[in-house]
Amino acid sequence: GEELLMKCLKNVKIPCSCIAPSLVRVPVAHCFGPPGHYKRKFCTVCRKSLESPAFRCEVCELHVHTDCILFACSDCRQCHQDGHLDHDTYHHHWREGNLSSSARCEVCKKTCGSSEVLSGMRCEWCGILAHAACYVIVTPECTFGRLRNMILPPSCVQLFSRNFSKLHCFRISENLQTESVSGASGKAALMCPCKVAIHCSKQTLKIFDGNDAVKRNQFRLISVPRIAKNEEVVEAALRAYYINDDQQEYELQTFTQQVLLSDDVINRNDAVEDSNLGSVFRESVPEAWIIRAKPKDEEVIRIYPAWLKVGMAYVSLRVNKDSTVQTVIKEVLPLLGRQVIQRMVLDNQELILNRLKDIRKTSVRQMNQTRFYIVENSKSIVQVNLFVGGLPPQLSPEEYTNILKEELAIKTNVVSVSHVYQAQGAVVLQISCFSEAERIYMLVKDTVVNDKPLNAVVIPAVMASKIPRNCCPLLVFVNPKSGGLKGRDLLYSFRKLLNPHQVFELTNGGPLPGFHTFSKVPSFRVLVCGGDGTVGWVLGALEEIRHKLVCSEPSVAILPLGTGNDLGRVLRWGAGYSGEDPYSILVSVDEADDVLMDRWTILLDAEEPAEGAENGIAEPEPPKIVQMNNYCGLGIDAELSLDFHHAREEEPGKFNSRFHNKGVYVKVGLQKISHTRNLHKDIKLQVDQHEVELPSIEGLIFINIPSWGSGADLWGSESDNRFEKPRIDDGLLEVVGVTGVVHMGQVQGGFRSGIRIAQGSYFRVTLLKPIPVQVDGEPWIQAPGQIIISAAGPKVLAFLKRMILIFKKIVPKHQPK
Repeated sequence: GEELLMKCLKNVKIPCSCIAPSLVRVPVAHCFGPPGHYKRKFCTVCRKSLESPAFRCEVCELHVHTDCILFACSDCRQCHQDGHLDHDTYHHHWREGNLSSSARCEVCKKTCGSSEVLSGMRCEWCGILAHAACYVIVTPECTFGRLRNMILPPSCVQLFSRNFSKLHCFRISENLQTESVSGASGKAALMCPCKVAIHCSKQTLKIFDGNDAVKRNQFRLISVPRIAKNEEVVEAALRAYYINDDQQEYELQTFTQQVLLSDDVINRNDAVEDSNLGSVFRESVPEAWIIRAKPKDEEVIRIYPAWLKVGMAYVSLRVNKDSTVQTVIKEVLPLLGRQVIQRMVLDNQELILNRLKDIRKTSVRQMNQTRFYIVENSKSIVQVNLFVGGLPPQLSPEEYTNILKEELAIKTNVVSVSHVYQAQGAVVLQISCFSEAERIYMLVKDTVVNDKPLNAVVIPAVMASKIPRNCCPLLVFVNPKSGGLKGRDLLYSFRKLLNPHQVFELTNGGPLPGFHTFSKVPSFRVLVCGGDGTVGWVLGALEEIRHKLVCSEPSVAILPLGTGNDLGRVLRWGAGYSGEDPYSILVSVDEADDVLMDRWTILLDAEEPAEGAENGIAEPEPPKIVQMNNYCGLGIDAELSLDFHHAREEEPGKFNSRFHNKGVYVKVGLQKISHTRNLHKDIKLQVDQHEVELPSIEGLIFINIPSWGSGADLWGSESDNRFEKPRIDDGLLEVVGVTGVVHMGQVQGGFRSGIRIAQGSYFRVTLLKPIPVQVDGEPWIQAPGQIIISAAGPKVLAFLKRMILIFKKIVPKHQPK
């Protein structure tokens, strides 16, 4: 048995949780989301199965128990520069375990994954898989794998993230952090009532590792025999905190519950038992223990070169009570090949040993994790970019500055407005002070201007000059409210597969922060994950900001998450997302071909009601412009959409599946089945400046794509010499009429098509009375007046199995008078 154990020991390649933190050259904190249940996953700290609620990092494939989260190694992916990182070459970022059973090693081609134990290695950038014994011979440099052309390289992203949590840096919703904290707090509450059992042979003890743990009431539980010696308890306590130092360097101190209320634990625990006096237990069993490091006259510390281009990982140096920061720098720099004195955060005259003693009082484990970095004396300019939205639109930069001064009390000596988006009511602040940036960010959340709450998003700076020539980064927008919980799962998957800085959650500031972040990128693509309404929202924002983008015509791909998903159907992305592998989706986007598609501008002018209107309004609405991608409906079609919209507003929690949504559409349709509107008497239609006589209809629909109402072909496939064959890029709209709800149902069942009325590029509709109108599924009641639809038609490029969109404006064939 011993022989077999020694043989296996030689094959152990993964460092344990005690040693792993010391092997990480540049520690990067993880970004933990809310606790959840993860089947067939394993904790990377204790290596046990995750049977109870656990945490996972939102950026990398790391899972930990609630009890183990404090001991997770800070080895998350480095996704951006922070002012010090100066290298452009990236190595593989290996993560152990949680691979599928079918995973195969890149080196030996054998199975390396398992659903029973934590095994196998995976690079979290390129996705390469290998055994723990094989990954060490893989070429260390990482090329980002199959998705290299769409990943935003970390060396091209700069973000000064001090004072901001990882959730803020990656724009992850605040509610995730709240849930995460509440989940952790609940676990701590379960642990606190534990008491020491004195009637059995085993004793359960609370162990604190320093003052900080005492103040937070965060402890570990250990179980030891009643007759255990001091050294045995110390050893168990160190093991509980994953500290592999010599136990002779530590000792236990006792304290009562009253000590927990004191800020100075040490002064109340001067009497410490000799570690050789036998059992730590007496007749009166203490409530808890605190583990302390014994004082030393000399220490050996490790000095790490902070992102210097040197070959060694660290330098070991012995310090005593006379060693200061300045003397350590003088001794270390020659060993690193540097002869110039560098400036450090610590004061030059500060005593190193005193600093170590202070850290040990705070936390023994923190001392075990503490590093001393020596950094170059480079003057880096602090620049935090903060996007602030929700402001009143169409104001001047000076007016926006005055609002921010009044509402947020910004300091103009460190805060400046770098970009203004007047149409959207948003600005980008450039802040040169970390504390001021944090203050403004927190204050914005509680600020309301003109009854509208403000929102703030921390955005990175993309250094476009560093992006490789063959790289076309993918800008991803996800609406987590679409598709039930699938939107949130896609957010996690895309953050893990790509750089999190290129994935934006639309409920957190909308699409504008993403487009601003990519405004200097010479070439990029866009992936929109959501329903047709979400696609229209993103494309509308793109149209408004296009003139400020270096890449003014980015291609757009769609991952349909909504109910109808008509645009996704036409572009062959499917009727709706049903759990396909996100990696395969990204590959499909990368392989897709471009195809041009028309977009339409709709002018709604109710200022002058038409003569003879029965219900003319005394105070007409101001003109407004909306963009159309799919279709525009008047009459019964829009009325059903409006009823569905009202039902969803009353009970939004029920509208979380396509099946339920379509059921509601059927229900509201049946309620209108006997309704008669005579729409043809309430409107007048002009196509390309020619009057068109309308047949007896209840609904009039302008269609741009051959899919309406969840995939129905409203125009039909029959040939007609009066009209051209419809295409999505011909610069023409098709006008179709429906006679009622029954007719619409027949069209959606494939039994009939609509009534073909006209085809053209410029339309004027005169409303004689208020009529329901919907554009791409967004309904409202339009007052009497004029509706003008003008076309912008590009030339076709290609139409293959997988397509993405390019929207391009040209001069309409007929200009409105």
